[in-house]
Amino acid sequence: MNAHSDKTAGDSVDYDVMIVGGGMVGSMLAAALAAGSSLKIAVLEHQEPEPFVPGTQPPYDVRVSALSIATQRMLENVGAWQGILDRRACPFRQMRVWDGEADGSTHFQAGDIGAPELGHIVENRVLQLALLDNIKSASSVDYLCPASLVDYHLSEGKVVCELSGEGGSVTTRLLVGADGARSTVRELAGIEIERSSYPHHALVATVETELAQQDITWQRFQPTGPEAMLPLCGHRASLVWYHDEEHVRHLRSLSDEDFIEALQSSFPVELGGIKQVLERGSFPIVKAHALHYVAERVALVGDAAHTVHPLAGQGVNLGMLDAAALAQVILEGRAGEQDPGQRRLLRRYERWRRGENAMMISILDGFYHAFKPQPHGVRSLRSAALNVADRAGPLKSMVMRYAMGTAGDLPALARQLQ
Repeated sequence: MNAHSDKTAGDSVDYDVMIVGGGMVGSMLAAALAAGSSLKIAVLEHQEPEPFVPGTQPPYDVRVSALSIATQRMLENVGAWQGILDRRACPFRQMRVWDGEADGSTHFQAGDIGAPELGHIVENRVLQLALLDNIKSASSVDYLCPASLVDYHLSEGKVVCELSGEGGSVTTRLLVGADGARSTVRELAGIEIERSSYPHHALVATVETELAQQDITWQRFQPTGPEAMLPLCGHRASLVWYHDEEHVRHLRSLSDEDFIEALQSSFPVELGGIKQVLERGSFPIVKAHALHYVAERVALVGDAAHTVHPLAGQGVNLGMLDAAALAQVILEGRAGEQDPGQRRLLRRYERWRRGENAMMISILDGFYHAFKPQPHGVRSLRSAALNVADRAGPLKSMVMRYAMGTAGDLPALARQLQ
C-alpha cells in the first residue's frame, strides 16, 4: 500500500475527507483540497495506471477525453497541467458538425471568440498520472493503493470505513464516491439512480493516418449514430463510431484490413487514408443520474453521480466541475471552521451541481433524439437549424462557450485566475 503516513484507525478521526476512487475526478478533488487547505485527505484506488515517463512516446491509449478550457484552467490552478503537456496532449482549435442526411453543418473556430484553442485531446491515463504526481507530492494526502472500500457505518460524527485486505478500518468526516458508474459508495449509501441504455454502442479506435492530423475535431450525424474523429499528435487519430450492438460486435471481429476498409467506406474523405489500426475497443452507452448527490456524510462526484451520452465529450469535464465545486464548498466551510461532512455544506454542493448536470444530460439526450431517423420534413428543419447556428454570431458564441465549459455557474478553480 502506497501511503504518506502509517496512521491507523482509533478513537480520533483519521481523515477529514476520504475519496474512494483515484481516477481523474477523484484525483482532481484531492488536488483541489490539498492546494487550498491543511485538510487531511485519503485517496483509495484499487489499481494504479501504467506509467508514462515524460519525454517518451509509448503507444496511444484507446481511451481519450476532449478536455475543455474550463478543465484546463482547473488543472493549471492545482499545478497539474504541465505534467500533461510534458507527456502528451493535442490542442484543437476547430470543430465541425454536420448532418449526414442533409447539407446542414456548423463550423466552430476558437478565433471567432478570441480564444487560442477550444480544448485538448488527452489520454485518460495521461490526465490521471499528472494528477497523481500532484497528490503524491502533497503532504496532506495519503494515496492508498491497492485498496478499496468494503463497507462503512456512521458513528458519533464519523464515517468508519472498512477496507479490503489488510487495510483494516479508518475513519473520516466525509466519504466521497468518485468510484465510477458502478459506485460502491453510492450503493452502500442507498442512493438510487435513474438509468436507461441507448440502443447504440460506441466503437473506439486509435489509427495511424496517411495525413498528419490538423487542429480540428469533426462529428457527422448518421441515422445509425454519430461518427467522430478526434485529432491526436502527428499521424494519429481517435475514431468513435456509434452503431447498434450487433454491428459494433461485427466490426470488432474484423481483421485490421477489413476494419480499415469499413472505416474508409463509411467515414468522410476529410479524414484521409488510414494506414493501420493501432487499437480498438467498445462500450455500451448509458444515461444515468443519481436522485441525490449526497447522503449522511457522503457525497458523489463524476460518473458515480451521472453518466451522459458521450457524443459531445462532456463526461469527464462535468466530473471535473463536480470535483471543483465540492472542493470549493468544503474549503469555504473550512474557513468558517465547519465540519466537511456537514449536511448543510453537502446540500449546497448538490443544489449547485445537480441542476447544471441535469441540463447537460437533457441537451445531449435532445441531440441524440434529434438525429435519429426522422421524416423528411424533420430532417430539413434539423439541417436548417445547423446552418442557422453557423451564421448566428451570438448563438454560435454561446454554444462554443458551453462546449468550452466557460459558461454557467463555474467553480472558482474553473475560472481564469489572475
